[in-house]
Amino acid sequence: MLAPRLICKFSIFWVLSKGVILAVFCKKSNCCFLRILLEFLRMVKMKVKFCGVEFKNPTVLASGVLGVTAASLKRVVENGAGGVTTKSIWLKPHEGHKNPTMFGTEHYFMNAVGLSDAGIEKAKDLFAEYGRPAPLIASIVAGKNYEFAKVATEVAKMRPDIIEINISCPNVEDEFGTPFACSAVSAAAVVKSVKDAIKDEKFKIPVIVKLSPNVPSIASIASACAEAGADGFCAINTIGPGMAIDLKLRRPILTNRVGGVSGPGIKPVAVKCVNDIWRITRLPVIGTGGVMTGEDAIEMMMAGATLVGIGTMVYYRGVEGFSAIVDEMKAWCEKNGVKDLNEIIGCVNKSGT
Repeated sequence: MLAPRLICKFSIFWVLSKGVILAVFCKKSNCCFLRILLEFLRMVKMKVKFCGVEFKNPTVLASGVLGVTAASLKRVVENGAGGVTTKSIWLKPHEGHKNPTMFGTEHYFMNAVGLSDAGIEKAKDLFAEYGRPAPLIASIVAGKNYEFAKVATEVAKMRPDIIEINISCPNVEDEFGTPFACSAVSAAAVVKSVKDAIKDEKFKIPVIVKLSPNVPSIASIASACAEAGADGFCAINTIGPGMAIDLKLRRPILTNRVGGVSGPGIKPVAVKCVNDIWRITRLPVIGTGGVMTGEDAIEMMMAGATLVGIGTMVYYRGVEGFSAIVDEMKAWCEKNGVKDLNEIIGCVNKSGT
């Protein structure tokens, strides 16, 4: 036993409810160990699993933003993102729309890029150069149902962590008609086609669907996709299309006349859609749309999102905004006694609301 005189030099700093002593420290010392311990006790578990894939934190680069090259994807990861999504990949090169294709205000952002892409062959170079510093979600797009199956098969050969089916872009209607995401039957057919194609090639890659808010009931579309075999969802794509007019020139700002609307103003719609999808399917969701801050991301997770897609934020806060949002999420958790982000996923429904 320690002598009483020696015992009095020590104080118990922290004791768990079960009576396990976590630390003792000397009153006379500066005790850097104490500071380290305090940091450890305040640490928030940021890791989440989405469709079986682990992400170091819930933030994910959304498709269509900074996802053109492997270097840009790696830069996003270096600036704090937990994962990245490629631009939507076509089977063959697709030109998209002519400039100007985007502009923003303090309230919203509009784009009519038109899903431009260099095609599957160029995508192979991106995958090879990326090196997988964080999970990679491959977004795919096509104009026909059978083409989705073809591009999915080719992309699966490159072993992405997750495949995201983009059936919801609102600014290519003139080329391809109403998006597949506007019909439960069409959306489910695309999902089944992709899932069957991947299964036939014996690939075990989760398939998620990017849905549109521009429908009477996103829950019914999600339900149909889930029945067809979808492993999860990404919601939402941009709202619209919308139009903005140059008052001096008296004509639309965008060459395409209309474009998808994103940015701060659409967040309430995105939160509601995420909640609708999660409640009806209980499948994992990437919640995206209007996320600018850590508290925005927390709100999206409370609605049911496991991951939080971030895109337009880069226009407002720069690529450094990813690490800032992660820090803001940690600060919120520390302030509100949340030790594990998984605790808050879908919590808005767990209270009976």
